[in-house]
Amino acid sequence: MRNTVLVAARVTAVAATGFAFATLIGSGTAQADPAECGVQWNAFNATATCHDTDAPAGREYALIVDCWGLHGIPNAFPLYAIGPYSQSSPSIAPTGQAMGNCGTNWGAPSMNVGVITNARVEIYR
Repeated sequence: MRNTVLVAARVTAVAATGFAFATLIGSGTAQADPAECGVQWNAFNATATCHDTDAPAGREYALIVDCWGLHGIPNAFPLYAIGPYSQSSPSIAPTGQAMGNCGTNWGAPSMNVGVITNARVEIYR
């Protein structure tokens, strides 16, 4: 049993390292939809800056970060899984900024540990 756990841990570490390397190679500035926001991300952090000065009243945006790693299974605490998951920021103003990563739940500590595979901005409202 102990050897099985060690092998699984090593395979997970190699996979996470590979994803981090692939993410670093593919990271940079991504033009997100809507075009009024710019997104920059690497394997560990993502930042969105919106400059939509002509936004209609009440419009808000959210930074969505796609991750790969260890994460809690929704509605199944305390169970965890290894694989893809997403997190979103609180809403941001049309001329605001948001930051995020895969290890926190937007300000609240969590047990999620992963690398960023994609980041984008979506219209929240």
